[in-house]
Amino acid sequence: MEQQERRTIRPKHKRKRSKKSMKSETIFALMLASLHATSSSSTTFANPNKKQRKKNDSRRPNSYHHHQLQLQLLTQLRLSLLSKTHNSPPLFPNLTLPLPILSLLPLLLTSKYAEVVCKCAEFVGVAALFSLEMNEQIAGDDEIVKGLIFALSSSNGRRSSSIAACNAVLDMATTSFGRQRLVESSFLECLIFHFLQVSRNSQALVCLSNEERGSEARLRIRFEEDELPVSLLDASIMLINACSTENLEKIPKKLSESLLVYLKKFWTKVRSQMLLCTNTILKRSQESHSCVSNFSTNNLAESIFRLSIIVDELTTPRHMDVVKRCIFSRDGSGFENFMENNWEVSPMLIGKFSSGLNEGTDIFGSFRQSLDFYEAFPSFLSTILKNLVSCPPITSDELDILHFLKEMKNQLGCPMIYKQDIRVLKTQNLKREVHFFQDLQFLIMDDILRCKEAYEEGYTIALRGMEFRLGSIADLVDGLAYLFGQPSAGVNMYLTPPNSQGLACHRDDHCVFVCQLVGVKKWTVFHPKTLQLPRLYETVENTHEAATLALDGSEQIFLREGDVLYIPRGFPHEACTVVDNDRPNETAELSLHLTLAIEVEPPFEWEGFAHVALHNWNQNQKQSSSMSCDSLCGSLNAISVILMRVAIKLIGDSDPTFRKACLENEDPLQQIRWLQHLGNDEQVIEVQEWSIPSIEQLQHLILFCHDHKDEAEAAFMEVKCKFCNEAAFEDVEKCYKILLGKYRKVRKQYTSGMLSLHCN
Repeated sequence: MEQQERRTIRPKHKRKRSKKSMKSETIFALMLASLHATSSSSTTFANPNKKQRKKNDSRRPNSYHHHQLQLQLLTQLRLSLLSKTHNSPPLFPNLTLPLPILSLLPLLLTSKYAEVVCKCAEFVGVAALFSLEMNEQIAGDDEIVKGLIFALSSSNGRRSSSIAACNAVLDMATTSFGRQRLVESSFLECLIFHFLQVSRNSQALVCLSNEERGSEARLRIRFEEDELPVSLLDASIMLINACSTENLEKIPKKLSESLLVYLKKFWTKVRSQMLLCTNTILKRSQESHSCVSNFSTNNLAESIFRLSIIVDELTTPRHMDVVKRCIFSRDGSGFENFMENNWEVSPMLIGKFSSGLNEGTDIFGSFRQSLDFYEAFPSFLSTILKNLVSCPPITSDELDILHFLKEMKNQLGCPMIYKQDIRVLKTQNLKREVHFFQDLQFLIMDDILRCKEAYEEGYTIALRGMEFRLGSIADLVDGLAYLFGQPSAGVNMYLTPPNSQGLACHRDDHCVFVCQLVGVKKWTVFHPKTLQLPRLYETVENTHEAATLALDGSEQIFLREGDVLYIPRGFPHEACTVVDNDRPNETAELSLHLTLAIEVEPPFEWEGFAHVALHNWNQNQKQSSSMSCDSLCGSLNAISVILMRVAIKLIGDSDPTFRKACLENEDPLQQIRWLQHLGNDEQVIEVQEWSIPSIEQLQHLILFCHDHKDEAEAAFMEVKCKFCNEAAFEDVEKCYKILLGKYRKVRKQYTSGMLSLHCN
């Protein structure tokens, strides 16, 4: 018995010793020899001469053994990384790859044997995940990246190599360094090209699941049981979402446009699934036969958005003249009269925009053609709502679209958010607004179908941000914004049933042009006794009692199809659908109108222009003066500029003509923080020029001025007089237009991205 046990123990001991890990030097030597042997044999095999066939046949077994040796060595390297002794594996004591082995990886990735390429790509992926040091080693090696590109672009007979290369890329991209290196190479271009090639004959099937990621909807996708398109799409989306604007611009235009077309079609299917149910779980029978992606709906939406933000150079939109003629007059002369007599002064019934129909200048033509009012509930509304997603708000002073994406990426592509994107409400007898939906966050298909019920009960459906949802409306808004010299404008849509009132009496912080498309609506506009233009984003009264205080009368206006009504900011107003007083024998009709909003933002008001002028003048003073800011005179001049900023704001607060929607804030200079954007991309505006000092700095500043009272007063008067005498309108205009261009570019990028998510 003892002898039997000894016999069984000895062989096990021998097998254990035979599996002892080799040193990295030994692995390198064996791998190098096998590569040299296979390289030599491949040269012989390439000779098509018939006389060599017998010799080739005799050498094939030898080549096969070298190939098998390479697989065994790569397997051992991979297992060493996966061993439990992760902190100090015998082959990688410093958590880095030995340089000799690192140098062989490009050769293995370009091997003629698909199995070797796959094994090497698997090893590269495991190494990239093993440590930050190895990740930087691999991602920083241009030859390894080129080897992965070769593996990715292999022929259809080696699809496994392409899949392995994609997986290795996904592993490398788990670090910011790895992602940056990959997007700077030509790998993304290769991924997109290869995906477009292999996906032409594949049919994508979409399902959603909330598995494993809490409330985040995970995208499940099947390509006819083919893993390659899914791997390619996974890697492409990850790298696109890691690109800077410069990286995106380097992608060939035709390539990015082709991918965008595909992603939009795919996104349409995803949106439908999201509306039907945001919590669908895949059945096991489906999942077992599916190739499942690793990206979420937000990742897909972000890629579509990013591919859409590369806009052409901004030029004056061709729609500006069309808007001018269509709203004001055929020759545009009415616009000058409007600006002189009514702009931010008094309401005005402008007339019929449809007068240009015969000339083909109906600015709402394409939108009107899509409407269908033959049913009791307009059928077009359900169609529109099914195709809409949420438009997350972008801050007014955001000048970096990628920063917006970073902040809002988890909200991109989600269903519409109630009260942000859509409201369903009515005003009852007490002049208070009542919402149809209570405690609703996202509007899914069941809620869209309930809108018909709400409409029949007298509720108005109000949609915000129409310029981000329909291309025809976006073109209109672009022309309108340029006409009024603003970065952008907005459009809301209101559908009100007969004998109903949607919003209660209220006043807006922006001017509106009400364009009546269908039906008749009676508007009551109240005139305040004193014109105090509300600031942008300022909280304004929205109750009937508060809005009608201190008024100097009112006027009632019936808007019929084609009419345009201008209401300045700060003028209380309300509207309802009633019987047309010109047609008393008829019944009340439903009403559909669009409101075109002109929001004058702080940098683009007269107060803002004065701040730009002061900045421009101060910069010229610094360039022409050799005086140090550390000197007494230099410090007093810097303090005087800050006081001038405060003085400009105080004038803006007291003069309604000079102040146009100044932001109310505890910090009297908070609303001019946008001045930091006046510099070039490489230039940063000095903080002390546009920001208020801290409490400690302010105390020091007050003491400093107290100790030098006479000098401080003289310096301020000198700065004020020189600024008023030397500031030139022409110089300021150029600087002002540069700032306006920066704002317009980001708004254009945002609009382009959102239109793509609505598949426009």
